[in-house]
Amino acid sequence: QVQLVESGGGLVQPGGSLRLSCAASGSISSINAMGWYRQAPGKQRELVARITSGGRTNYADSVKGRFTISGDNAKNTVTLEMNSLKPTDTAAYYCRLTDWRPVDYWGQGTQVTVSS
Repeated sequence: QVQLVESGGGLVQPGGSLRLSCAASGSISSINAMGWYRQAPGKQRELVARITSGGRTNYADSVKGRFTISGDNAKNTVTLEMNSLKPTDTAAYYCRLTDWRPVDYWGQGTQVTVSS
């Protein structure tokens, strides 16, 4: 079994920054990719940013230039640096791990609220 533990969410003012971290543990097969997704109330879950084990990244258009994803293959962790946050970034953020088979694992989610 694989566990994903997220941390770093919270309340921040518009224009502020937050860092989200996700650590994977357990019976981890070879990791294909890790990423962050978010879901706002009444909306579908959407990709925020994703990084492959080879370091390839992709971002939602809405966060390009503001968010940066990075990963540590040795530690099975992924971090999302979020800058210039907007109220529209308010959502529950979920970490996702995809292994080689591919099988997906999800974290419990961490809330990010951007409000003055």
